[in-house]
Parts: sequence; structure tokens; C-alpha cells
Amino acid sequence: MALRRAGIAALVMAAVGVTGSLGAGPAHALPTSGDKHVQAPRTSTDGKFLELSIESTTPTTITTTSTPTVVVKGTVKNVGDRPVEDVGVRLQRAPAIDNAADVRDALEFDQAIFDTVGEFDTVATTLERGESRPFTLSLPLRSTTETSLEISEPGVYPILVNVNGTPEYGGAARLDDARFLLPVLGVPGTTATSTSSTSASTSATAVVAPDTSNPVGVTMMWPLATAPSLVGGIPGSVNDPVRLINDDLATELSDGGRLDALVDAVENATKPEIDADDKVRDSLCLAIDPDLVITVDNMTRGYLVVDNAADPSGPAHDGRGQDAASNWLQRIKTLAASMCTTSVPFAQADLAAVGTVAHPELTATAIDRPADIVDNILGVTSLRNFVWPDSGVLDSVTVDTLSTRPTTTLVAASSVDSSEAQLSSRITDTVDALAFDTAAAAAFAATGSNPSTPSYIDEDTAPQLETESRVARRQDALGAMAWSALTPTAVPRNQILAPPQLWSADANDAGAMLSMLATLIRSGLATPQSLPALLGTQPGSADTATLEYPERATQDGPQTSVIDTAQAQLPRIDALELSLVDDPQVLLTPRSFTAPLREDLLRAMSSANRRDTNILSVRNAERAASIRASNVTTSVNGLYQAVSVVSPGGVYTLASGQSPLLLVARNELPIAINVNLRVDAPPEMKISDIGPKQLPPRGSRQLTVPAEMNDSRKVVVNFSLTTTDGFQLGTPTSVTVRSNAYGRPLAAVTATAGGLLLFLAGRRLWHRYRGQPDPADEGYKRS
Repeated sequence: MALRRAGIAALVMAAVGVTGSLGAGPAHALPTSGDKHVQAPRTSTDGKFLELSIESTTPTTITTTSTPTVVVKGTVKNVGDRPVEDVGVRLQRAPAIDNAADVRDALEFDQAIFDTVGEFDTVATTLERGESRPFTLSLPLRSTTETSLEISEPGVYPILVNVNGTPEYGGAARLDDARFLLPVLGVPGTTATSTSSTSASTSATAVVAPDTSNPVGVTMMWPLATAPSLVGGIPGSVNDPVRLINDDLATELSDGGRLDALVDAVENATKPEIDADDKVRDSLCLAIDPDLVITVDNMTRGYLVVDNAADPSGPAHDGRGQDAASNWLQRIKTLAASMCTTSVPFAQADLAAVGTVAHPELTATAIDRPADIVDNILGVTSLRNFVWPDSGVLDSVTVDTLSTRPTTTLVAASSVDSSEAQLSSRITDTVDALAFDTAAAAAFAATGSNPSTPSYIDEDTAPQLETESRVARRQDALGAMAWSALTPTAVPRNQILAPPQLWSADANDAGAMLSMLATLIRSGLATPQSLPALLGTQPGSADTATLEYPERATQDGPQTSVIDTAQAQLPRIDALELSLVDDPQVLLTPRSFTAPLREDLLRAMSSANRRDTNILSVRNAERAASIRASNVTTSVNGLYQAVSVVSPGGVYTLASGQSPLLLVARNELPIAINVNLRVDAPPEMKISDIGPKQLPPRGSRQLTVPAEMNDSRKVVVNFSLTTTDGFQLGTPTSVTVRSNAYGRPLAAVTATAGGLLLFLAGRRLWHRYRGQPDPADEGYKRS
């Protein structure tokens, strides 16, 4: 009973929004709090009993032609350890958002701020453990005769769905709530029930149009990217099919998949019969990850899916997405040819990590070459000198890198420290920063199947995404899109909308965002502004602004081990490429052979999924990066081992003191390579340098090594091959050498003996010639 009593006390003391009855009653105002920014817990108890989820809101956006009633449908589920009685729900509304900060903070307002309330609808008399019940709430926007939301002016309104109940052994309390933003672009007219024709009655029911006197210029980035899919550690080839770590990309490209939905939404929104004046098309800009189009382009020729990502050359099976890849790529080519197109950094690489590695070729692959890749595959001319980092923020090292040429970068407005809010800011003499709407971008990141929290959002103020339904998060994004347009005094009067580069939006999410964009433009609240036109925009202030790089961005970056691997392997990749022979008669070039390995290191630095609210998704991204980096190390080691000196075995005997050594060098690479022979010989043996030698692809070559040895002893000589830069190839080979030379003393003795022999032979011949017996023959008798 002690534990049970403690539970009752906790319920009673934490109760908020307690009512005497859950039946119908008149609307009333809740007490106001001193500070609307004070965050309140979403539930009123230490242990959660009920879970409320919003499944639909109708309409999603209120316009002057909408139905003048808001309908919210959802479910209430008992997730506690006991039954809950008298379960009821109601709608509540907070005042319209009046400043930019509250676009994001409004969803964390204290419950008392939602002071316009409806009546409770009973969902269940008793809700047992694990049981769910649907509910439908409806309230008119405004009414002169009945309870309503009392919305009479356009704006973005925070809405709260409140669920109350009485847990067993407890008292009545607010047990959960769900919140969302309701954008009201105009208030539709209503039919007055009174027969009075007074001006007051007419005013209360008339249409209220938005203020379009100062429309906001709007640009929307439309990202097309995915997590890296190619298996890491496989060098380039001419005919071999690419290998993928899984077949998830095939699902994304197929009908109903994520990437299919993102493309389909743009196709529908820009149809001539819908967007006859091309205003929606003009306001959009495709932002394409070059790694995605490289992968999809390769998939169109057939591909394999490996059974184990850590074994890139191991067992694999045919992928199923070849047709889907071909269809999707063709659609992208058609879209890109008719609208603004730009590229994002390769594989959404973390630019701060790339700057830490400080490798020119890696930096060029990450920042400079993406536009060329997109252009070559899609057959378009994309924007140049424009950089949109995946993190939405830039560190000082990256800014210095970009400063070598005129560059415009796109960053979160919250990361720009300038004297006043402005669209464009001067960062250095050559780098300008365009600022995208931070609140809207954070709301976009929260949508979809895999919501994330951007690095530019402080962790202490990050929204509780896990408590909100997908529909509610979509509503929040729509509200964030509309706020600047509905607030003529908001500055700047330019708005760049930037969803996350890896956006998990589905067809409903993508369609809703583009529908809102079109509605804002056609209602006169916004005007389209093309991204290319903004690149020439003069900074709003002549003063130089600074960019803030939050600590969270560093935390969201790749592991230190990945950066260490890149710093260790890139010089080896460079040295190997420099030694490989570029033969015009061979399709596979040194660059195309080694480039995939550098790209794999960038893929290991990808920011994809590293900011997801699902911790398992983050861990999987980290694991994939580690495997990819490890595969690159293993592959580079294998390439270096593929070129070596073949050990002759046994003892190598020189025919003379100046006989050459004959060695065999083997190259198992598909490209010819220039190598140097490194020799480690003892002082008594002199080896001449043979200079660079070219080894044929997948072949061997005999090396004739001039050697001089004036000693008959056995000596051990170590041989190895190196790149032209001196990086060792293969494993050193030890050769035991023996010479038939006997050294200088033995040569002198031999010469003396030879001379003596010649002298004696000459003397004998001389005596015979004279007919005189040789004194050496004295005492010798013939037999």
C-alpha cells in the first residue's frame, strides 16, 4: 500500500487542468502564466498513462475559401499500468504567433497559454491497459452563437489537443497533449444564425483576407539525397558492376518510395495546367547530391548487393532496382533541364571534417567537383560557386577554403552574427552568406519518417519530436512556412526555405509543402524569387558579419577514427595514382581507378542520419562510416601488396664478382605502374641503381640489377619496390647471394702461382731446346 499511496500523492500534486466533470460545458479561459516561454511537462504525472496521437487535421491550411470548421482526428491509447476512467479530449488555442522565435518555441509553451478552449468530448468511460480509442474533435473558427476557436484574423495559431482522465487509484488530471501549428492565410466567411442584420453581425461573419501589401520573396530548396549506398573499398573499373551495401535505394526510387515521392511532388506542382505562369517552378531549386546520381547512374547498368558490407568483394546477389533507377534518372534529367539545379557537397560530407583533413584533392572532390558530376550525368548546367553545407553552418577553416574565389554559401540565419537581420551578409572579401529561415528549416527536419534535429538548433531548446505525431509535425512545418508571409513587418522580406538534405518526407509531406508554397504565391502573400538571382544580391550591410559554428555541429560530425583514417590513407592513394601509367590505349585511367577510394573517405564523413532523433539510426550511420573507412584501409593495403618482388628462393650464386642479379617484379593491378627498386645491401656488395621501371598490368618483368661483390661469403640483400614517391610496395624480399669471387689476397696468390708455373714450364722448354737435361729431372730414371 505504501507504493500505491505514493502514486496517488504524485498524481494529485502534479495534476494540471483538473475538471470536476468531463461532460459538455461552456468555453472558458484558463489562467494565464507569467511567462509563455516557460516550458511545462507534456504529461501531468511521473509515469505516463495515456498517449495521444493526431492522425489528421482538416483543413491543414485555412484560407478564405476553406470550410470554416477545424476537424482533428486522432487516437488515445492507454500506455500505463492501470485502467483510466473518464477519458476526454478537447481543443485549445494559444494567441497567434507574433515573433519569429515563437514559431519554434510555441510548441513548448506552458499549457496555460492555450487559453481559448473548447468543450471536452468523452472518448471512453474506461480505457483498459493497452486499449486505444479514436476520437474526432471539431470546432468552428469563429461563431457568434457557439463555442469556437475564436480565430478572426489571419496568422499562425498554436493548437493543443488535451486529454484528461482519472487513472485507477488517482485523481483527474491532464494525462497527455499533442500540439501543432494551424496556418490561417485568410478567415472564411460564416453564415450568421441570427436574423439580425447589424454591422456587428456582418463583421463577425465576413471573410477576412490577408494583408498582401508587403509580400515576402520566397525561394525553396528541394534536396535529393540519400545515405551513401556504394560499398566502400572497391577501386574503379571499366566493366565490373557496382556493389551496394543494401538495396534500400531501390525501394526509395520505386513507385511510392521516398525519392520517387520527392520527384513526383515537383512534377505535379509544376505541371503547366497547375503552374501555368511558372511561379512555383521559378521559386524552386533542385539540390542534388552528386553521390546519389553517380550511384543511380551505375544502377541503370545492373548492380550487385553484397551480403556483408565489411566484405566488399565477398558474396553478392543481383539488385532489383535497375528499371526503377533508369526511370527515376530520366525524370530528374527532364526536371533539371527546366528549372534551377545546384549540387550539394559530395555525399553530404561534413565540411569541417574535410577541412580538418586538409587534403586538396579531397576538398576539391567535396566542394568543387559536385557541379561537374551533376552536369555530366544530367546533361545540364548547374549553379557554380554556390555551397550549401549539410549542417547548415560553416566553420572558419571552410570559410578560408572558400575564400580563394567568389563564393556564395547558404547557412542558417541563426548562425549569422550581423548587425541586423538580412538575407545576404558579407563574410570575407570573396564569401557572402545567404541566410535560410531557421525555424522553417528545423520544422522541415522534424517531418517525415525519420525526423532529425539540425546542428544549428540548441540541444536545450530542441523540440520533443518523439512526442509528436507525423501529422502534427507536418502541420508545424506548414505553419513555419507561412509565418513570414503572414507577418508584413517581419524582416528580411526574403525567405529561403531549406529542408534537410537527407529529407525523409513522404508523398503527403512533400505534397503538402509544395501546396503551401503555391498557395502563398497565388494568394499574393509571397512572390517567387529564383536562387540564381539571389547569388548576385548585394549584402544588406557593408559591415562584415561573422559565422558561428555551434559545438553541436562538431558533435554531429564523423568519428575521430574516420578522420585519422583519411589523413593516413590519402597520401598513399596519391602516391599510388602518381605511379600508375596513364595509357591512352587503356580505358581505365589512374584517376578513375583511385578516385572511388577518395570518394569512399568522403562517404565515411557523410552527415547523413547523424542528427536523427532515433539513436539507433545514428549508431548505424557511425557503424557504416567505420566499416567504410576500414574497407578503404584494407583496399589500399591490398593495392600496395599487389606490386612486389618475387623471392627467388634458395641461394643466389653470382658467376663472377661483377655478375648481375636477376629478379622478377610482379604487378597484379589492372594498370601498368612505374616502380623504383629499393636495395638494402651490406658494405661488401655494391648494387647499381636501375632507375624507374614500368611493370605491365597483371604481369611481371625481369629486373637486371648490376652487382659487384669481391667476397665469396654469403650475404643477405633486401629488395623491395616503391612508388615514384618512395612509398613501399609489397613486402620486402630477402635474397641470399654468394659469389665465385675469392677476394684480393686469393687473386694475388693465384697470380703468383700462375707466374711460377709459366716460369717452370718455360725453363723446361728452354732446356729441351738446348738439348740439355732439366736439373729438375735429375735422379729420375725412365722405365
